[in-house]
Amino acid sequence: MKNTHLFLTSLCLLASASFLSSCGDKSDSASPAAQSPAADGSITIEANDMMKFNLAEITVITGKEVKLTLKHVGKMPKQAMGHNLVILKSEADVLPFSTASTTAVATDYIPEAHKDKIIAHTKMLGGGESDTIIFTAPAPGRYPYICSFPGHFAVMRGNLVVTAQ
Repeated sequence: MKNTHLFLTSLCLLASASFLSSCGDKSDSASPAAQSPAADGSITIEANDMMKFNLAEITVITGKEVKLTLKHVGKMPKQAMGHNLVILKSEADVLPFSTASTTAVATDYIPEAHKDKIIAHTKMLGGGESDTIIFTAPAPGRYPYICSFPGHFAVMRGNLVVTAQ
């Protein structure tokens, strides 16, 4: 019953987020930006209590080491407004992954059956926390990243863009 309630709540959040994101002026100057890593390969992404990443796109070079830090700059605890950053393989379908994540409470919303679709992920964070992951940039292409907390993927998403140079 609890999982059914969580799933239905997530679907309602998804529908609301999809509707809201399709409304209004698309030229919002507060839209998330794009960024490339610093010379040492490090990059920081912020997540907040308004369910937003501050970056919608990250560009890296294939084969280079990437040191990615996710900072939850909000104040809410992870049980209410947890955030992580999950980088998926280019062929991964975000919707089935995100749907499966809604019931993966025991593994911080990382579904065991879909782990093979993940390049790297941070731990689930509450307000004021941060986590750093280090991985090697994969082959050139576009790799989606999301927050897998229930319902968040609809608005908390972006792309890791990997270039040859």
